[in-house]
Amino acid sequence: MNIYFFTFLISLAINLGFFTFASLFKTDKLTDFTYGLTFISLTFFLLFRNQTFYLYQLILALMIVLWGIRLIGYLFSRILKIKKDSRFDKIREKPLDFLKFWLFQALAVWTIMLPGIHLLNQPEDRALSFLMVSGIVIWAIGLTIETAADQQKFVFKNKPENQGKWIGNGLWKYSRHPNYFGEMLCWWGIFIFSLTFIQGPAWLTIISPIFITFILLFVSGIPPLEKRYNSRYATNQKYQEYKRKTSLLIPLLPKK
Repeated sequence: MNIYFFTFLISLAINLGFFTFASLFKTDKLTDFTYGLTFISLTFFLLFRNQTFYLYQLILALMIVLWGIRLIGYLFSRILKIKKDSRFDKIREKPLDFLKFWLFQALAVWTIMLPGIHLLNQPEDRALSFLMVSGIVIWAIGLTIETAADQQKFVFKNKPENQGKWIGNGLWKYSRHPNYFGEMLCWWGIFIFSLTFIQGPAWLTIISPIFITFILLFVSGIPPLEKRYNSRYATNQKYQEYKRKTSLLIPLLPKK
C-alpha cells in the first residue's frame, strides 16, 4: 500500500477513535492532545517501519516528537485549567458538526507531516547537508519562540490582576502573535531540512509549510483572535495604540 495513503489512514483512525470518546462524553480535553499525539504516532510508525535509523531520520524524528510533546504539554495543561474550548460551543452537542472538525484535524496532521513522511521513508543514508543544518536552526528558533510566547501568555493569563487584559510584554511587545510565528518557523525549518531529498513529485511536500502558514494566517489562527480582540477592546485606546504599534506576526521593534 502506498505509504502516503497508509499514513493518512492512520491519522484518520487515530482521530476517529478519539472523536468517538470525545463525542460520547462531550469533552474538549482530547482535541489538542490528539493533534500532537497523531504527529508523534506517525513519526514512530515511519521510523520503525523500515528500521533504517539513519542519523538524519533520527534528527527529524526528534524534531517532530519534541515539538509534539511540547504542544501536548502546553495545550493539555491549559484545557485542564480552563475546562472547555470555546471553539466547540456551537458544535459540541452536534455529532456530525463535531466530526467535521476531527476529520479536518486528521487531514491537517497528514498534510503538515508530508516532508516527514517523505524523509522517514527514504531507503538510503546521507551525510548532513548545509540545508539540513539550516533547517535544524530555523526549527530550533521557531520552537524557542513558540515555547517562550506560550509560557509568557500562560503566566500572564493566570494572574488574577490580568483578567480581561491583553498581553503586551515579553515577545508580545514585538508581535501580536509570536507563538504562531514560531509555529510557522518550525514547519518551514522541517521542510528546509528535507530539501536535500526533494526532487520531482516530492516537491509537492511544500504544501506542508504553506498549509500551516495559510491556516494560521487566514483561517483558524490569527483571524478569530483578532476579531475577538477588536470586538472586546473596540473602545480601548490603549489596545488600539498597542495594535497600531505592534507587528501582526513577525517580531519587530514597535512603531513610534
